[in-house]
Amino acid sequence: MATQKISDHAGRDGAERTASGPKRLRILLALSAAAAAAVALAACSSSGAPSAGGSRSPAAATAVSVKTAKIGSEMVLINANGFTLYAFSPDTHTTSKCNGKCATVWPPVKGPVTADGIKGTFGTITRSDGSVQATFDGHPLYAYVGDKAPGQANGNGLNAAGGLWTEITASVSTATADGSPTGPGSGSGY
Repeated sequence: MATQKISDHAGRDGAERTASGPKRLRILLALSAAAAAAVALAACSSSGAPSAGGSRSPAAATAVSVKTAKIGSEMVLINANGFTLYAFSPDTHTTSKCNGKCATVWPPVKGPVTADGIKGTFGTITRSDGSVQATFDGHPLYAYVGDKAPGQANGNGLNAAGGLWTEITASVSTATADGSPTGPGSGSGY
């Protein structure tokens, strides 16, 4: 095994010592772990998640699935983990106005997304950081970190980060994921 010279400034005789064997392995493992943690942190901070909701994953090359669920009296879009999806009133059909600190509280849904039986149009935009965000009927999609469990809509109606946040309501044309029949929702009301 190769050795690496490490300067020993604390030594009395100014001699150099070398790191080899288990000590070198520990150093390499620690550096590898630090690099992996940095990559994971960068992936989380560049999003956006999960997908959305409780998970925040890097942009995926394949489409993430969204579906609907009845939350309160509304049929709303949810991510694959069951977390409510939201729209931000200052956004445009081409631009997200939720960046930086805002995007840590309201993680963008990484695009593209797919959905079976949901009436509306899914698309994507490119965010200011270069990542791709999913849209529904021209509205960029977000999750909310204040939703701690599937089925919550704690972000609905909040006026935060410079605008109003609303859950994405949707109409469905088929049965829900659990097979139960569904009627029309309230449309694309945001």
